[in-house]
Order: sequence, then structure tokens, then C-alpha cells
Amino acid sequence: MTETIELSHWIGGERVAADRPSESLNPSDTRDLVARIPDGGADEADAAVGAAKAAFPAWSEASPEVRSDILDRAGTLVMERREALGRLLSREEGKTLAEGIGETVRAGRILKYFAGEALRVHGRNLASVRPGVEIQTYRQAVGVFGLITPWNFPIAIPAWKAAPALAFGNTVVIKPAGPTPATAEALVAVLHEAGLPNGVLNLVIGRGGVGQALVDHPDVAGISFTGSQGVGAGVAAGAVRRQARVQLEMGGKNPLIVLDDADLDRAVMIALDGCYYATGQRCTASSRLIVQDGVHDRFVAALAERVAALRVGPALDPDTQIGPAVSEDQRETSYRYIDIARAEGGRVVAGGGRLQLETPGWYVQPTLIADTDAGSRINNEEVFGPVASTIRVRDYEAALEIANGVEFGLSAGLVTSSLKHARDFQRRAMAGMTMVNLPTAGVDYHVPFGGAKASSYGPREQGFAAVEFFTRTKTSYSAG
Repeated sequence: MTETIELSHWIGGERVAADRPSESLNPSDTRDLVARIPDGGADEADAAVGAAKAAFPAWSEASPEVRSDILDRAGTLVMERREALGRLLSREEGKTLAEGIGETVRAGRILKYFAGEALRVHGRNLASVRPGVEIQTYRQAVGVFGLITPWNFPIAIPAWKAAPALAFGNTVVIKPAGPTPATAEALVAVLHEAGLPNGVLNLVIGRGGVGQALVDHPDVAGISFTGSQGVGAGVAAGAVRRQARVQLEMGGKNPLIVLDDADLDRAVMIALDGCYYATGQRCTASSRLIVQDGVHDRFVAALAERVAALRVGPALDPDTQIGPAVSEDQRETSYRYIDIARAEGGRVVAGGGRLQLETPGWYVQPTLIADTDAGSRINNEEVFGPVASTIRVRDYEAALEIANGVEFGLSAGLVTSSLKHARDFQRRAMAGMTMVNLPTAGVDYHVPFGGAKASSYGPREQGFAAVEFFTRTKTSYSAG
């Protein structure tokens, strides 16, 4: 067993202990207590917002070079400590160690990217229609942002929300997800070690009441949320009610179309990666495999063989390919949807059974279900586990119609050797991101991230698009 971590809030640059502690268990080994967690509430949220508000004037008016240097140092520290931070992430969330370290490096890269962006904020000089009048536009920091982050990327998503907010001069309160607060707390500690002034970045650990307190707080200028669609709708309503900015990322039911002309081996590997790695707990994961009739049976047989061979085990075991679900509830959700798919006529061709490993944990057997209908629940409701279903189609047009036929629209993939179909798919797929001959999961940190329809609401996250949400444009007129 590894040492239990005693977590605390970060408010005004100080670690703040709290009453009402709860416990976080290792999903790979439920005998292992990862952390004792303070259960904060509205009082802690209010104190954190107050600290962020007090710190905002000095931070927003500081030289962008100051903000850039701190983010760059933090990025360096995160990458230097990728082994330790990645191990903590894997122990707490259940990703394999390779995935945990990879996500940690991504967080470091995000911090360094926005260190550069802090120096690249620009405006425009425009000619007025009135003689002798000059017009300038420029961007300003907005104020205090509340960031409500999920458990499935417990260091990367806090980084990609906090880094642009800080780079552009805002102050921040983070509410991390219940299952993974230790990883978020470690990131906040690194940013303070890198020189972040007191109050600029705050962390309040707690349940839903903390998030609601941030949404409702009159001094929070904007909310960035990643989580479920149901919770996100409430976040949006609360923020809009008081005219705060709001940005939501709410998951997907992502299709991967495989056409007859696809390279079969490549299609199988793309599906295996997109559906099952990270235990299927990625909002961009493929979960609907829409396969043209001519290749369907060979594709299903080949993929089933690969799925059955996946090694499930403890996250820190170097031989593990698929770690556990993050929680018991998440494990049971996967098995419930497998049962639903069976009841609706789906045929389980790989997995589907309960796993009993030597180490007690929340393990899910990777599962492939064939012969499902486009309208079935397994193809319309988000499972968020290592479970994928196949739908047989006659041609590309039928495949595209089914791909677009759900309420979500985050990421969509196509495997084909046809340039015609690839170009058409990029234009007509109703998704914020399209992938041709690539897994639907896996995006770069320097480009915009977000979906269409019920997957996203508000401005894009990440990359050059982040400036739109985390700054406001001011237009200034002057006459000689």
C-alpha cells in the first residue's frame, strides 16, 4: 500500500484544512485509501471567491511576462515530475501508468503553450468613418472564473481551463471532481510553487454544493464546466440567470464509420484505441461502430478477437492495458448497459461478463456488442465505459445519417481510402471534431476543442480559441 494523502483546500494561497472529511479509494485496489478529503461547501467557496476577487486587480494589471514566466515554470515542474504525478493520477483515477504519465505531460505542455499565449494577446487599429477619429480594440481580463472539472482527465482538464484563465489575467477557483481531488490539488500546489501570487488560484474540494455556490456567486464572472449533460444544463441556467459567462463540455456518443474500402487492420486498431483505452472513459471515445455491410462480419470478428485479448488489471501493473472504472457506480453503469443491449437484441461477441481479479477493484471486462439497431439505448445514451456496439449499414449515406442521428455531436470518425467520402464527411458530420483514419479520441492541446448539439455550449476550449472566453473585447475611440 502507498501512503494516504491528507488533502486540503487552497484559499488565498494557503492550505486550509476542513471538517467533514471523506475518503477516496484506489479503484484498482479498494483496500488502498488514496486520500482523506475535506468536504467543503458554500462557506469555503465564498472565501475562495473573495480571495480571487481581491487578487484580481494586481494580477490582471501585471506584466504579461510575469504571467508567462510563472506558467512556463509550472509546466517545466509538471513535466519534470511526470512519473510521480502520473503515478498519483493512475492510483487515484485508474488509468494505466503510461496513460497517467501521458496525461501529466499533456498538462505540462498546456501550461507552456499558454505561457506563450500570455504574450500574444492583441487588438486592432481601425479607421473610423469620421475624419480625425481613431479606433482601437483590445482584450481585457474578465474577473473571477469558477472551473468545475471532471474526474476522467484530472490534471489535463484543470490545466486546460486554468492556464488560459491565468494567462489572460483572470483569477480562478477550481472545484475538482469528487473521485480525483488529489491530482487537481497536486497541480494547484505546483502552480503556487512556480510563483503564483496568493489568491490568484484557489481550490475548494467538495460535493455538488461547491459547484452550485460558484454558479450562483455574484462575484464569479464566468463558469467553465465539463461533466454530464444533466448537470451542465443546470450550470448553464444558473449562470445565464445572472448574466455570467458560461462554457460547457458535456460528453458524446461518438460514431466511427468503417467503409468497405477501409484497410481492415487499420480500422480494427483505430476502433480498439478509440473504444477501449482509458477504460472507455473519454468523452471523445468511440462507442457506436457503424460498419458497411461488405466488411462488417470480418471487422466484427477481428475486433472481437483483439478485445478479448486486452489485459485488464491494476493501473500500476506494467502489463495492464485496461485499468478499472473510476468508481463502483461507473462500473455498474457499464454492466447495466450491457444487460440493456442484450435485452434489446444485441449479441455480445466479446466480454460482457463480470471480472474477478486477485486485487479487489472496480474492473469492467471490455465488451463488444454486435447486431444492434441505431435506435436502441446502447446507441443513444452515454455509457462512459469500455463498451462498444456495432450497427450494420448498406452504404456511406446510411452510415452518415445514423452517425448524425443522436443528440450528441462531439467527435466523429471515418475509416476509408476514399478521398471523396473523407472530404464529404468532414463537411457534413454534425460534430465539433472529425477524424479521418484516426481514433475519435486523441486531440492536440494547441487547437480548439468542443462539440456540436448537446455536447457543448458556449465558446470553444483550448488553443487559440480560449482567448474568446477568458477575455472581453473593449473598443476605444479617440479624437485629436
